[in-house]
Formats: sequence, C-alpha cells, structure tokens
Amino acid sequence: MSGPNTPEAKEKKRILIAEDDESIATMLVRILGVRYEVHRAQDGKQALAMADRVRPNLVLLDVMMPGLDGYTTAQQIRLIPSLKTVSIIFLTAKGAAMDVVKGIQVGARFYVTKPFKMDDLLGKVKKALGE
Repeated sequence: MSGPNTPEAKEKKRILIAEDDESIATMLVRILGVRYEVHRAQDGKQALAMADRVRPNLVLLDVMMPGLDGYTTAQQIRLIPSLKTVSIIFLTAKGAAMDVVKGIQVGARFYVTKPFKMDDLLGKVKKALGE
C-alpha cells in the first residue's frame, strides 16, 4: 500500500555538487539524480549561495575550482549553523597525502581522487548518507 505517509513517499535526500568540469558534473547529476534530489553549482561561491537554501544532506566538492576552492568552500559551509554537520565528499585530482589530510581537517568525510570509479563513489555517497 502506498500513500503520503509510506516509505515510498519519503522525501529524497539532497546532494549539492560543486564541480567546474562540465563533463564530470553532467555525469554526476545524471547518475545521482536517479536516486537523489541533485543540485549543481558551477563553483564554490555558487555552492555557498545555494547551500543554506537547498539544505543538502551531502555536498560533493571539487577541490580545484575558480574563485573559492573546495577547502575554503567546506570551511565556509561549516560556518552555516544548519550545515555544521552535513557530510562532505571531496572529488579531486590532488591525491597527495597532505591534500587528503587537509581535506579531512576541513571536515570531509571522504576524499575521492580523479579519475574515480563510479561504483566506488556511489558506495561512499551511500555511506555518507547513512544508507
């Protein structure tokens, strides 16, 4: 039986993606959009402007973006009271140990290096969302 109070009617979890690479962003929106409500920002500044309004359950951030980089964006997101504990996953080509440590220090739950396998990313998304 389905209706407004059944699990099938449950609100989709929201993901905010900040990725300046058009092909990666398009792929993420298309694949994640099947299961989640996905919002896309072109860069960190736009992600910050959208974050408080969208109230995402998860933020996927590219580290290297024009304007605000992913690290700074994550730090700023943590200053928004309603998003203090939102899960953050970094997507980046920067895979050096110091980059990973910096990502964890600014609050990332996971750090995924590009190129990545979609199955690996989906697994991390589900973990970050508590699924």
